[in-house]
Amino acid sequence: MKTSLIVCLSSLALALTSLAQSPAAPQASPRGAPAMSPAAGAPVNPAAPAQLPPGASAPPAGAPAPEATVTATLSPAPTAAESPSPAAEAKPSGGVLGSNWLIDKFHKGGPIMWPILIVSIIGLTVVIERIFWWTGRWFRRDPKRIEKVFTAIEHGDTTEASRLSRGSRDPVLRMMWNGLNHQHASLQGALQVAAGIEIKRAGRFLVVMDTLVTLAPLLGLLGTITGLIRSFSFLGNEELAVQAVTGGIAEALIATACGLGIAIFALIPFNFFTSRVSNLEFELQTAATNLEVMLGAQTAARELDFATKAPAGKGSSI
Repeated sequence: MKTSLIVCLSSLALALTSLAQSPAAPQASPRGAPAMSPAAGAPVNPAAPAQLPPGASAPPAGAPAPEATVTATLSPAPTAAESPSPAAEAKPSGGVLGSNWLIDKFHKGGPIMWPILIVSIIGLTVVIERIFWWTGRWFRRDPKRIEKVFTAIEHGDTTEASRLSRGSRDPVLRMMWNGLNHQHASLQGALQVAAGIEIKRAGRFLVVMDTLVTLAPLLGLLGTITGLIRSFSFLGNEELAVQAVTGGIAEALIATACGLGIAIFALIPFNFFTSRVSNLEFELQTAATNLEVMLGAQTAARELDFATKAPAGKGSSI
């Protein structure tokens, strides 16, 4: 159990560390890459005749042609820093599951988010530990051996029944072994003690989960109140009123949503584990009742057999 708790806490710490990391910076375009400037036009041929503007008449034949004035716009060669690259323009979108989004919402939730985070870590650890325990309980069940034990008791062989139930990991068989070994002293008391130990093992940490189910919404409600107090405290300042009020309302809503989410997450496995404990308690009570009835019937049969075989006493004469 301790090993599973340590593994769960370590995995949660690694997950939080990975969420806190920022995304990798986009790579810059390689230097020396050719880039065309939008201001650079088509190459000008000095031997080509100059184009006349619209509306101007052509010069008469024989007259010297006016020299064409070529206007060239020189643009400096773009450097690597000035040339835009597609990778630099594309901004990484974190999305709903992005680390930046989670960290940003966590900080916007206010200081009450830290107790909520601690509650969520404890709840997740308890749920994982109980899942492992009940999975092992499922594999430890041995109904065939239980039937063999009851068959041996029915035939009056309590020694064989004790041998079959010894060393088993099934809670029902452990309780039966404890009762068979103490049947001459107090069978009912031994069964009750053994059943209580098994039920306590099965219901471990259920009190913690019950507390978390109640505590998480209360922490969310506390975050709502602190967020509203923060919002109303900035109403007198006209410059920061809108931004501060919206920030406080966001803090209230985020804290409430996180608290309710944790409560819902812990409530479902809490009810499931509680039902499993009730089922185990019913199995233990049924096995204990059957064991008491069968041993009581054998004891009564032995007493009756002993009474019939005993010699009749002689009558006294007056």
